[in-house]
Amino acid sequence: MAITRISFTSLEGHKKTQVLIIISLLAVVFIAWGELFYQHLQMTSKPMGQMWMPPSKMLDWGWLDFSLLFSMWAVMMVAMMLPSALPMISSYHHVCHRRGQASFISSGIFTAAYLLIWLFFSVLLTLLQWPLQGLGWLSPMMDNQNSIFAATLFIIAGGYQFSALKQDCLKYCQSPVGFLLNRWQEGYKGAFVMGLKHGLTCLGCCWAQMLLMFALGVMNILAMALLTLFISLEKLLPVNNKLFSNISGVLFIAWGLFVYSQ
Repeated sequence: MAITRISFTSLEGHKKTQVLIIISLLAVVFIAWGELFYQHLQMTSKPMGQMWMPPSKMLDWGWLDFSLLFSMWAVMMVAMMLPSALPMISSYHHVCHRRGQASFISSGIFTAAYLLIWLFFSVLLTLLQWPLQGLGWLSPMMDNQNSIFAATLFIIAGGYQFSALKQDCLKYCQSPVGFLLNRWQEGYKGAFVMGLKHGLTCLGCCWAQMLLMFALGVMNILAMALLTLFISLEKLLPVNNKLFSNISGVLFIAWGLFVYSQ
């Protein structure tokens, strides 16, 4: 009787911790989206002379410009990529609990390491946007102004959907249990390493789709929302991942050809 009571209490505590983790992560997602909406409103409501915009000449860029642009991309990556990682983080927490590991702290470390990969990718996106602004392929409002460049990004994203690397990464993203069984490591260090590995796997799955923001408009809120929905559906829908990728790949390529023809 006592053993049953202890087990029930432990299970109840585990569920409360899991709910707390999910609520905390959702709060981060909502804050990130709130910041993106605020930036979007600033860009659409303020006169151009009263708001920051990336310099059109590469030599005019300073550390403040790079910092502001990086922070914008970093918030965008958190808002767009964290929702699709929630099932993996929840599964990781559950396994930690079953193995007697400090689940809340370990889950936090796992999540931080996962986001660290996307923050590093934000640095690369910032450095990529720097010459794009200088070439005039992006407007001061960060909208695309080069149809050939936009079409190329769509075709790259579509072609990548058919690649073996995409399928391997997507398979792990769709199967949290498979990822955890094959790559499990104990302790806080293990949580950090596993978070990095999941982040790299997720990056391998979605990097080409993230580049589409340069084609759709870097601060295009609707495009962000639709890409977030697409990424989440691709990872979470119980459908054949190869079929879904192939169909979306054809659609991306067709979209690119359409843009190119305009």
